[in-house]
Amino acid sequence: MSIYESDVEREMLSWFNDLDYEVVQGPDIAPDGVTPERRNYKQAILTERLESALHRFNPNLPGDAIRDTVSVLTHGNVPGQIVGNREFHRWLVTGVQVFWQQDGETKSTRVQVIDFDDPSRNDWLVANQFTVFGSRERRPDAVVFLNGLPIAVIELKNAASEQADVWAAFQQLQTYKEDIPELFRSNELLIASDGVYARLGSISANAERFTAWRTIDGEQLDPLGRFAELETMVRGVFRKDFLLDYIRHFVLFEDDGTLTKKIAAYHQFHAVRSVVQRVLDVSVPVGVAKAVWSGTRRALGRVWR
Repeated sequence: MSIYESDVEREMLSWFNDLDYEVVQGPDIAPDGVTPERRNYKQAILTERLESALHRFNPNLPGDAIRDTVSVLTHGNVPGQIVGNREFHRWLVTGVQVFWQQDGETKSTRVQVIDFDDPSRNDWLVANQFTVFGSRERRPDAVVFLNGLPIAVIELKNAASEQADVWAAFQQLQTYKEDIPELFRSNELLIASDGVYARLGSISANAERFTAWRTIDGEQLDPLGRFAELETMVRGVFRKDFLLDYIRHFVLFEDDGTLTKKIAAYHQFHAVRSVVQRVLDVSVPVGVAKAVWSGTRRALGRVWR
């Protein structure tokens, strides 16, 4: 019995549904779809969802400040894909600095883009077959959105085909980065899979640095078996509290002449979380806990992907 790429995609979307993501068909929210959420096919950010989240997180800010923040996130264009991605990551983690006039004075603050403390206040969405126009028309198999921002791209291939394995999916992701760069400005994670094997990497990672995610809860390895890598990855990476922690604390940029984005492997992610939790459990002073966290993160940063 043949397993088709569409079957894998359908099953994968059901796992996101189990994780309480909203799952939509990409063509439905396309500019000419039945429930459009984009003005045109070049637009990769779902601006209405983004603006709604910004209002929710920053209720005391005037509308002009929110609209300016949306403009920065949708149009702010730092030259260079990795450099621009680093700037966007800073916005996700620390907020966007905005200015506005109030009572004759210039006001300024950082606008919160993500609620890291309460996952339920964020907008979680997965869209399949998400078409984007760039230098060419491309259609990734699935895109994960957080508050309207595309943070992960998933490409699937058919495990039954010798030519279309997990590494063919990896190569397709590289093509997408070239042809539709707008989709990757806010990207945090790339996933390549053939439905059996699955590999996770950053926007700057080469094939060697795309690796498996082998746990769901951080304790049991390969809980679904060695031929269920994709499901383990989806359930283990995209659990909402895990993903927020990952974005906030487990993504680094290093510049040793070439700017590189590094993300933690599964064992590093759970090891650091375990260390920090043990420190918190013994009620040490906040300053000590922060020092342990920073030191552990810096040390692991040298070996992250």
